[in-house]
Amino acid sequence: MLSGAYAKKQISAEDPVFSAPFYVPYEAALAAGLSILEAARAAMPLDVLTLSSRLKSGASIRGKLQRKQLPQTSAAAGAALRDIAGLRAVLTTRDAVYRYAGLLSQTLDLEDIHDYIAAPKPSGYRSLHMIIEVPIFLSKEKRYMRVEVQLRTIAMDFWASLEHKLHYKNDISQEYAQEIAQQLCDCAQIVSETDQKMLAIRRQIEGEYDL
Repeated sequence: MLSGAYAKKQISAEDPVFSAPFYVPYEAALAAGLSILEAARAAMPLDVLTLSSRLKSGASIRGKLQRKQLPQTSAAAGAALRDIAGLRAVLTTRDAVYRYAGLLSQTLDLEDIHDYIAAPKPSGYRSLHMIIEVPIFLSKEKRYMRVEVQLRTIAMDFWASLEHKLHYKNDISQEYAQEIAQQLCDCAQIVSETDQKMLAIRRQIEGEYDL
């Protein structure tokens, strides 16, 4: 599991708007959400491999607000963006992803869900995204904060990490980037087939040995 120090690395001391005070409630939301994920993990400890957290950087927030043609303010970010605080769980199989999501939905205030496993993005990206609301307690108020929870298999997570690196790599030509993107899209199908085969093997083992 990634520590809180990882999340703090995303905070820029130079950003006049998205600086440390802006992130305080989001850090509290991550801590609250992570405790819920840890509790659910206890019910299937062999399937939930890693839990991690992250805060969207000020630069990423500004870029997303700009694409949405919204003002570069903390109020606009808080109202429009649902993934400033993010949690991620990496699991053994696709079946485990859905079982874990079922456990979480029993204890979380679920605002929305996007199943990019059943309906992948055009790039080939696969993951189950849950937008949850968690209560936090500040010095003078109780507030509900939105957190994005991403659930993936190991293969999906490896693929997503490569795609993320391509997305943020600026020193390659557009033509070469498109070529790599196509290769990644092709690999996404292979990854999906691998996940299905691994699930079939898992079910055979469990059926044979009644695990």
